[in-house]
Amino acid sequence: MDGMTPAELVRTEAAALEALAVRLDGAMAGDFGRAVELVVRCGEGRGRVVVTGMGKSGIIAQKIAATLSSTGSPALFLHPAEAVHGDLGMLMPGDVVVALSASGETEEILRLLATLKRKGDALISFCCDLGSTLARASDVVLDVGVEREACGMNLAPTASTTAMLALGDALAIAVSLRKGFRPEDFADLHPGGKLGKKLKLVRDLMHSGEAIPVVVFETPIRDAIYEMSRKRLGLTTVQDAAGKLLGVISDGDLRRLWEREDNAAFSRTAGEAMNAHPRTIGGQELAARALAELEERKITSLVVVDGEGRVEGVLHLHDLWGMELI
Repeated sequence: MDGMTPAELVRTEAAALEALAVRLDGAMAGDFGRAVELVVRCGEGRGRVVVTGMGKSGIIAQKIAATLSSTGSPALFLHPAEAVHGDLGMLMPGDVVVALSASGETEEILRLLATLKRKGDALISFCCDLGSTLARASDVVLDVGVEREACGMNLAPTASTTAMLALGDALAIAVSLRKGFRPEDFADLHPGGKLGKKLKLVRDLMHSGEAIPVVVFETPIRDAIYEMSRKRLGLTTVQDAAGKLLGVISDGDLRRLWEREDNAAFSRTAGEAMNAHPRTIGGQELAARALAELEERKITSLVVVDGEGRVEGVLHLHDLWGMELI
């Protein structure tokens, strides 16, 4: 590794990112803003972002395309070598092409320039050499230049591809913010796995209908305990005739009642034993928010209510099992 330790190699890449951040705050801010505008306008006209690159830059281009798509900007990866053998048919009027090439002289990409110009698609490039052929042909060129690669021979694309990746992430997120992309939109695009569960709405995971434990104010405490046991959610709701939440009886409420009154507790009604100020949540909230509430309050269930306080369901901690908050 030419005398460089692994830590020094990582610091070389970190230095490249810090230099990129300085340019984004300064000399490159205007160009970056124009790139954001091109991508936003492209989406408004039903165009897509076509990201292309060869070799290691191509791998980064694929990730950038995936990030754009997952944050609300339809995008695809175009392999430049395959493009000249028919895949240029992917390009549609109104698309924006983002081309990644550290040197700006990648032969496979340069062969696309005439067609891109003829079609009139906007071209954004990520280049280290701002005087290169690709940079000069671009509508917007963004500088990913690095002092050196994190490679003993200063040859293998390392720091430069790290800078490309970070710049692509910055572009995708800046565009999503401009478009007003919401957590709910993100949830729609990520239905699978732990992330999908985290982004589901409370109403998608709650127990509803007959699964909701329900008693009324006058229900004897024995019957309330039976309802809790039968529904197995660790609580029962106490509701009025219109389905509005009056309170909740939890396992903890019962323990505290027995500590205070012993066997006399059996003479109580649900209304006398309930917590009249339970924690509730709306069905339209994200499941991640519900999990944070449960963990913060150290409780196991939340009652889901509508805007008028009517019970819609119960969300239990087990319904959120396996979610990870980040």
